[in-house]
Amino acid sequence: MANRKNRTGAEQINWDLSDLYEGVEDPRIQQDKQRIRDLADQFSKKYRTMVLDFSPAEMREALSEYEKIHDLSGRVGAFAYLIWTTNTEDATYGKLVQEMNEFSSEISQKLVFFDLEWLDMEEALAANFIHHPELARYRHYLETSRQFKPHKLDEKEEQLLSAKSVTGSRAWIRYFDETLGAARFELDGQLLTEQEVLSKIHEPDRQLRKRAAESVTAKLKDLSRSTTFVFNTLVADKYTNDKFRNFPGWITGRNLSNEISDESVESLIQSVTSRYDLPQRFYNLKKRLLGLEELMEYDRYAPIEETVTRINWTEAKGMVLDSYSRFHPELGGIASRFFDNNWIDAAIKPGKRGGAYSAGTVPSAHPYVFMNYDGKIRDVQTLAHELGHGVHQYLSRDQGVLQAHTPLTTAETASVFGEMLVFQNILKSMQDPKEQLSLLVGKIDDTIATVFRQISMNRFEDALHRARRMEGELTTGRISELWIRTQKELYGSSVTLTPDYEIWWSYIPHFIHTPGYVYAYAFGELLVLALYEQYTRKPDGFSDKYMDLLKAGGSDWPENLLAKMDMDINSVDFWKNGLHTIETMIQQAETLAGQVQK
Repeated sequence: MANRKNRTGAEQINWDLSDLYEGVEDPRIQQDKQRIRDLADQFSKKYRTMVLDFSPAEMREALSEYEKIHDLSGRVGAFAYLIWTTNTEDATYGKLVQEMNEFSSEISQKLVFFDLEWLDMEEALAANFIHHPELARYRHYLETSRQFKPHKLDEKEEQLLSAKSVTGSRAWIRYFDETLGAARFELDGQLLTEQEVLSKIHEPDRQLRKRAAESVTAKLKDLSRSTTFVFNTLVADKYTNDKFRNFPGWITGRNLSNEISDESVESLIQSVTSRYDLPQRFYNLKKRLLGLEELMEYDRYAPIEETVTRINWTEAKGMVLDSYSRFHPELGGIASRFFDNNWIDAAIKPGKRGGAYSAGTVPSAHPYVFMNYDGKIRDVQTLAHELGHGVHQYLSRDQGVLQAHTPLTTAETASVFGEMLVFQNILKSMQDPKEQLSLLVGKIDDTIATVFRQISMNRFEDALHRARRMEGELTTGRISELWIRTQKELYGSSVTLTPDYEIWWSYIPHFIHTPGYVYAYAFGELLVLALYEQYTRKPDGFSDKYMDLLKAGGSDWPENLLAKMDMDINSVDFWKNGLHTIETMIQQAETLAGQVQK
């Protein structure tokens, strides 16, 4: 935990979940569970075998009832997950999460008939429903769900997969999270949480960074038997499900959910991997700025100044709200609600899950932001990022539970744009080239991590799934071999990757929580770079169109929503333009470095 001199003011920033439930013993949880069961049973009794004979008006009525069940069920599930992530060591919270996983599966089994009967509808009739004015509110939900028609199973099979996931994939994911949440990393005589020790990798003291990296490596090696087994089990589980669903590749299901074609994803990946020269160029620059003969993996996120200003929570709040409000008053106004109403959990505490996220919960409630605030400039950027998600989720609630959530490809739009607003405002306030360079290098660090590192992780993930399917169970050494190969392709000779780094795949939750997720970060970053460049060229009316984009949520195809912002995400040049912007940032850093080092 932070000692007194390192306190940021975020130590007491804990969210208030009472808008969902008062606590794990709140009697409304069990009351709502029973109500959901009753509603699901009534829905099944009323509509089973009837969908193919629906009129559009009857379909609208059924979808309205379907939404209400999902909203109430989502409320209970969100509460369980949110409270558990604040302390994964609390057995009471873990028990509630498991209870909700089992309950979610139970309700899913009761309702799956509705989706299957809709997918059984003849194509011409389904098209009439999709485009009927009576069903305009649900149009995109209806058309996107049809993509999965070739991959749906019979009702009994769907029910079985849902039931088995509770004691299968969901159980192993929970075990992984609780294992990392309970882990303590020994550093300089202290036992630190994962989040605390990883934050040391961003410190100016090189020896501290080295010792922190060695601490991470030592603990990950200790845990490697468990993490290797979890990875093997979940990757194999996914292969089994993919075979049942006739998905041609390990990432096909994710691409369908993201509403993007396999070809578009491949274009993104090839565009980014073909410009690995950019991160290598940047790290060679950083090596010179740090005065190092060799840049080690633990030096990648080192600040180029010896002293790092700590930013307290109040200052961070002001930076973010000021930047958001300058762009659009409504954006700033909604973001301020997260602070005013205690919708943020920022304190670093034992047992708390690492990282950061924004949970949209359900339209009848509101989002919550989760992070671990440590007072660094990157924590301010993380706050801006997650509040971007939160505002996006808040604005899209009017689309209803079936269309409020965006696919992962556009889910990062508001978050990364929020980061960019804060970064640019801070940069403009600086006059000293040395300060500007320090901030710019930090921003490029994050951009490289978001675009190039995430795509390199996609390449690892691709290799992992293919190897598991071809070779069977993989040893720790084999997985580490796949990891280090894809990382060396990214960094080339610009960063020295030691054998210690080979095990660092094993703490990254995205690989098992949401297989195939990571390329969405690169998609979102490159999209926002293009959006921000357009904003700087044509600011008039941009912010209003941007707010409309956020309010639309997931109510249309990403390409259609972004076309209203004059973006063509199917164009090959789209990715090149974003990569060119990164190159321009690196050139700007090189120019500033020349001024500073004269």
